[in-house]
Amino acid sequence: MLLLLLIAYLGGVLTILSPCILPVLPFVFARADRPFRSHGLPMLLGMAVAFAAIATLAAVGGGWVVTVNEYGRYAAIAMLALFGVTLLFPSLADRLSRPLVALGIRLAEADDRAAKPSVFSPLLLGVGTGLLWAPCAGPILGLILTGAALNGASAGTTVLLLAYAAGACTSLAAALLFGGRLFAVMKRSLHTGEWVRRVAGVAVLVGVGAIALGLDTGVLSQLSVGTTSALEQALVEKIDMRKQQPAPIGESAPPQQDPALLKTAAVLPEPAPVRKLGIEGDFPSLAGATEWLNSPPLTPEALRGKVVLVDFWTYSCINCLRTLPYVRAWAEKYKDAGLVVLGVHSPEFAFEKRPANVRKATKDLGIDFPVALDNDFKIWRGFDNQSWPAFYFIDAQGRIRYHQFGENRYDKAEQILQQLLAEAGRHNLPAGLVAPKGEGTQAAPGDELAMSGETYVGTERAQGFASPGGLVNGRAHVYQPPASLRTNQWALGGEWTVEPERAVSNQPNSRIAYRFQARDLHLVLGPMADGKPVRFRVLVDGKPPLADHGADTDEQGYGTIEAQKLYQLVRQAKGEKARLFEIEFLDGGAQAYAFTFG
Repeated sequence: MLLLLLIAYLGGVLTILSPCILPVLPFVFARADRPFRSHGLPMLLGMAVAFAAIATLAAVGGGWVVTVNEYGRYAAIAMLALFGVTLLFPSLADRLSRPLVALGIRLAEADDRAAKPSVFSPLLLGVGTGLLWAPCAGPILGLILTGAALNGASAGTTVLLLAYAAGACTSLAAALLFGGRLFAVMKRSLHTGEWVRRVAGVAVLVGVGAIALGLDTGVLSQLSVGTTSALEQALVEKIDMRKQQPAPIGESAPPQQDPALLKTAAVLPEPAPVRKLGIEGDFPSLAGATEWLNSPPLTPEALRGKVVLVDFWTYSCINCLRTLPYVRAWAEKYKDAGLVVLGVHSPEFAFEKRPANVRKATKDLGIDFPVALDNDFKIWRGFDNQSWPAFYFIDAQGRIRYHQFGENRYDKAEQILQQLLAEAGRHNLPAGLVAPKGEGTQAAPGDELAMSGETYVGTERAQGFASPGGLVNGRAHVYQPPASLRTNQWALGGEWTVEPERAVSNQPNSRIAYRFQARDLHLVLGPMADGKPVRFRVLVDGKPPLADHGADTDEQGYGTIEAQKLYQLVRQAKGEKARLFEIEFLDGGAQAYAFTFG
């Protein structure tokens, strides 16, 4: 735990190198001319506490947390805008010094008038700033929040978030101490603090404007991809989150698993070939499989002498689908050299537990290697697995020699297979490395980092929901979409019944809207309960998608839901800007589960 705390703290320290911290800096430096102990330190403490509290709730809460956080954000913007105005116009502050606005004015003026400085005002100012603080979700913060989503609310999650926030505040404190000395020099040279005060006021108002326009989570966060990721990733390698595994699931309770881990892995650069492999453990039992496809039941003993690649996947997972071209190519290329590819299908949604659905999916996806249905997650737990997709490399002696989570790093994976086959005495292996080209949902992700993440529609894990009144669990309700959506907000329109893992449209012409920023948009959908198809139409920014249509829509945006699976609805050349996605279901009974992006 101490190592995790240290790494979380160091990840927070690195946050100051990220451009998305820029809108927060004016609120910090506006008080740089005050004593650090009585002003700077309480403000930074308020920032850390507010951020840790909000991040903890966001990681484990539902739509109500998002709504509360949005209103808190608006209140903080208004409060800090007032703070900036009073810095610019002290006379206005004097006129507004009345009970109804006392809180806002105290944040800017109380410390000037108090005979004995109080920590209360800067503490509240720090809380307000913490509500606005949206640091770039780099690998470390993403890993902490994923752990929270996996395990639920806990003191450990909050402590890790506090350590991350404390790290960020440490680097801000250093900047604040340096800024205080700079302000002192400027005041002595100008013989007055009025000019400094007004510059601070302008900076605060610019910061408020940037946050109100969403620049802190949009444009600026894109600029951060190349700054802290490499440094943070080196620290992430030290974190072992593999003990966080889901409990067995029931028909309506999917595992609490967040593919944010997978997306982090998907953007890593290709590493150098591995020269020496250790031993991670023995080949666990496969007896927990509930059914086998494309093969009679297999056992570790029966596979002794073979090199085995175990692939944990589920058929509606976009990250899993994008690895399939490589997995199929390896299975074909090395089948005569002693490689056995074994797919372990561990379902995320209840419909993925049905053997008929998995059987159809494997046929449609061209999978002819053995697949074990792991509906009870017994094989998953035997491997101490943590994510989809996950690869385990097992040598001819039945020992796990390496594991790899997420997409990408395909060259390294194939080099490991070649190394294990060579160790097993297989010579004259096929030369080179495979380079398949996936199509449709199996196509590789775009070069740009997707700014929208997986979003669940069911009440159990919903985030970013913006329809007035929030989600109503388990009963029919008529939803109205808001006038506008911010990036990564979504809304329902029409009558829906929203259940823990899905939303079901009760009438024709029901709608879902989502403002996203990514190259591709996918949505896990299902037809009517009796299997009858559901027609739909997609619009992007209010118009047919044309050349931006996905594999499951035409240029005018029309498509049909015929099975419970992942549908690619938008496929752009690039995903550089936020766009409004809308889907209208022309028939009732549509089932919607989760958005994914790429």
